Amino acid sequence: MADPSSYRPKPGQIPDSPGVYKFRDEHRRVIYVGKAKSLRQRLANYFQDLASLHPRTRTMVTTAASVEWTVVSTEVEALQLEYSWIKEFDPRFNVKYRDDKSYPYLAVTLNEEFPRVQVMRGAKKKGVRYFGPYGHAWAIRETVDLMLRVFPVRTCSAGVLRNHQQKGRPCLLGYIGKCSAPCVGRVTPEEHRELAEEFCDFMAGRTGTYIRRLEKQMTAAAEEMEYEKAARLRDDIGALKRALEKNAVVLADATDADLIAVAEDELEAAVQIFHVRGGRVRGQRGWVTDKVEAVDTAGLVEHALQQLYGEEKGDAVPKEVLVPALPEDTGAVSQWLSDRRGSNVSLRIPQRGDKKDLMETVQRNAQQALALHKTKRASDLTTRSRALEEIAEALGLDSAPLRIECFDISHLQGEDVVASMVVFEDGLARKSEYRRFQIKGFEGQDDVRSMHEVISRRFKRYLAEKDRTGEWIGEDAPEDAPEDDGRRKRFAYPPQLVVVDGGRPQVAAAQRALDELGIDDVAVCGLAKRLEEVWLPHDDDPVVLPRSSEGLYLLQRVRDTAHDFAIRYQRSKRTKRIRTSPLDSVPGLGETRKQALIKHFGSVKRLKQATIEQICEVPGMGRKTAESVVVALAQAAVAAPAVNTATGEIIEENDGGSTT
Repeated sequence: MADPSSYRPKPGQIPDSPGVYKFRDEHRRVIYVGKAKSLRQRLANYFQDLASLHPRTRTMVTTAASVEWTVVSTEVEALQLEYSWIKEFDPRFNVKYRDDKSYPYLAVTLNEEFPRVQVMRGAKKKGVRYFGPYGHAWAIRETVDLMLRVFPVRTCSAGVLRNHQQKGRPCLLGYIGKCSAPCVGRVTPEEHRELAEEFCDFMAGRTGTYIRRLEKQMTAAAEEMEYEKAARLRDDIGALKRALEKNAVVLADATDADLIAVAEDELEAAVQIFHVRGGRVRGQRGWVTDKVEAVDTAGLVEHALQQLYGEEKGDAVPKEVLVPALPEDTGAVSQWLSDRRGSNVSLRIPQRGDKKDLMETVQRNAQQALALHKTKRASDLTTRSRALEEIAEALGLDSAPLRIECFDISHLQGEDVVASMVVFEDGLARKSEYRRFQIKGFEGQDDVRSMHEVISRRFKRYLAEKDRTGEWIGEDAPEDAPEDDGRRKRFAYPPQLVVVDGGRPQVAAAQRALDELGIDDVAVCGLAKRLEEVWLPHDDDPVVLPRSSEGLYLLQRVRDTAHDFAIRYQRSKRTKRIRTSPLDSVPGLGETRKQALIKHFGSVKRLKQATIEQICEVPGMGRKTAESVVVALAQAAVAAPAVNTATGEIIEENDGGSTT
């Protein structure tokens, strides 16, 4: 534990201007990022008597070993830089909201020739229009199914679209009128794009125009005695109205606003956001966080705003943001939001009327989310703690293994040999720490030798990071030692327990690798699949955990996760190898010209039959490249003889003919 006075800046060193500051620990990792109107006044608060500091602040300043700062010209710049650094360094003492699930969006891919309506999760893509998020994917599909009657936009994947383009006939949706069938030319790309844009306008809240237009068309059709057309339009109007009923009007005047509510206790906080567009609730999401820093409701709101709008621009930032408490620097936050939207954004607390009533509803949702999270977490914490204690007792460890790493080897008949490393911290998977390895030391199938290589490579990296960031701290550090930037390193943290997928041979190989590197503070065990026995390096008999043991369940989950991760990597390598084209070996032939060749000749088979002069006819193809293409295809044909798929026999070519 460090004494803050040991790294306190000297009087007069800290500027009295806006800026962002970083606290680093003894290994130069960034552990806290903050911003201030006046760096001098803010940093002075951290170097008071420890007894007067909040317990969380006291823990942070005693964990830190240095502080540094960056001066900016405005408070808005400070807000943006703080957000960027928190995202980049992932400091352990900053509040970071985490989604309790991945929320689905309704997406319209306007970046494609024929825009597609689909459910999307994860990071947003450029050129795609998003609506939501929604609580459940089925809610999106129900809405889309109703709206396709009026806006028959494509919903199929790119592969299905190409398939029906080749067949020359539409899919079932095209036959029943829920797709305009652009695959067979029923509509032009321009007409289909207009349909997609009308779909987006309706989802964005501009609903009255379309319903009134359909009502006029229905009346006109009835007057012309086109009763079938009038009945169809009547059903279309009903479908749109049912879609609207799924999102009742909550705010008048077609309001666009986001409402943010916070429920908190001493240790945790939950945030709920309602997205209101056109006066209707179009989406909802929720976050939870541990209060690892001393922060009040206003601070939680500011962090929520940063996470919610940090990557958004344009209409994704609404005209109005309603919050339960205003951030400390309301003007700077409002200006930051306005800059991201491109026009003025109102940030305020609702005082009366419908907005205040809706805010109370959002607040109740936040309280329920926090209560549910605490109930789940209490049960989960108890189970995980018991599992870790059982593992420590069974393996004779001094303490519970808070970080477990598991390794597995995967291959297909000795080819594409790969390995996986998965990490569990406090009994939970930490996917950002997962790693994949290619076996490089030898060829062929040898799981024991592969395990030795992987463990050696992983812990050599750990020792290298330890030398760079741990043992070289202080006066003995060499002058040319590289400066650590505080980012998380891939192999910087050692586990308390290494689990290998296998029995005694694999465990012995892993232990031998650690012994060769001089590492004696990491325990090793193996979990054999056949009888779920736990093997230790120097024991002749396995440790048998009870079938109902939480510790065994955790080890099985770790082992199975590593196994699945390794198989996925091995399959992806095999698929990539199988899909390798002979054209890949042609020097100077890029992806664009490869596609041009395939498009011109229709297939690689026809390209093989082409002459150099015919290849030169393809735009962008010179004679030298054409000659290289012919040579590459000829070599590929020799290396990979044809196979009779009916009999499995190799077809040998003799003097222009072929025999089997």
